[in-house]
Amino acid sequence: MQTIFIASTLYTPTEEIREPLVTVEDGVITSVTSRAETSTPKNAEVVDLGKAILAPGFIDIHIHGGAGLDVMRAAASDLPRLNGFLASHGVTAYFPTTVAAPLDDTCKALERLAGAIEAGEKSNSGDPAAKPLGVHLEGPFLSHARRGVHPPEYLLTPTVETFDRLWQAARGHVSALTIAPEIEGALEVIAEAARRNVCVSIGHSDADYTAAQAGVHAGARHATHTFNAMKPLDHRDPGIIAEVLTDDRITADLIADGIHVSPSVVKIFMKAKGVERAVLITDAIAATGMPNGKYQLGPILVDVKDGMCTMEGKLAGSVLTMDRAVRNVTQFAGWNLKDAVRAATLNPAHAGGLSTKRGRIAAGCAADFVVMTPGGEIAKTIVGGRA
Repeated sequence: MQTIFIASTLYTPTEEIREPLVTVEDGVITSVTSRAETSTPKNAEVVDLGKAILAPGFIDIHIHGGAGLDVMRAAASDLPRLNGFLASHGVTAYFPTTVAAPLDDTCKALERLAGAIEAGEKSNSGDPAAKPLGVHLEGPFLSHARRGVHPPEYLLTPTVETFDRLWQAARGHVSALTIAPEIEGALEVIAEAARRNVCVSIGHSDADYTAAQAGVHAGARHATHTFNAMKPLDHRDPGIIAEVLTDDRITADLIADGIHVSPSVVKIFMKAKGVERAVLITDAIAATGMPNGKYQLGPILVDVKDGMCTMEGKLAGSVLTMDRAVRNVTQFAGWNLKDAVRAATLNPAHAGGLSTKRGRIAAGCAADFVVMTPGGEIAKTIVGGRA
């Protein structure tokens, strides 16, 4: 049966359509038009969303957990709780993200996550829950100088053999890899990962400008939590940040919580990367949606108090949700809601290699939507055409 969704406004997100009419069949969008152009079929089920805004479901390509669950430690049976929590904040797809840990432990976690991804691929339930679509390996190929809270004993020299072991453990479900391009062996791993269609992201890096450019030339196409765990920008020694902000060949992401990066710098970043290349992430950990306390981030124990996550005084992830990130961009950078939504939908889908079926509302795409108020609050999340 066809289901017709009608609302006040639709963000595709590249276009704004007034009084849209979106037709869905078997969890897939079959047409997008407006009520001024097309009449509603009499035999279709109609879902009237009133004065709300309809937009693509959010995609978080860098998230470690939430609702008390850490993706590296959670059992497969626990992940539905995380998936439901994410959907309540508008996320319909995500990349569970690792941290540096003992290699054997990481491989075991990747095997569990691969099972969750494969189960989601086979599921036709249409439950209103986010789906893990691929793994983001944040490490172990990171710079010791810019490792943040990643334990130094678990950082490894990049080799194609180690990358392949991680790839095999994840059964090929590695969608993103954060790597420091300046360390020995990194360029060979970047090239191999790019050959396997992985989104290679430069980050946790002390690279100078030339080394960062070399990483992009080798196949990197993205940058991880810009400004954080990166060699600082200097007007005579611009380093990796200058490459990230000025190279239009790459997209880049940012944690727009007002803690990791000040609101004024969020504005600088959004202006530099622009509407087409700026990506919002949360870098959220298990503490997201939970009270103050101590929470696991892989092998790391993190203190969480008043919205700040720290380990020995260093920031260790966030408790940011994607809907809040979108609203923050409208406030910090002065972007309109449509463009802020694009940074949480089409842009991460493009960066993660998902843009043909995710991140936009168009015929042939998954019927994953968020229903928002004009202020960016989430009223409803729809997955596979079902609320």
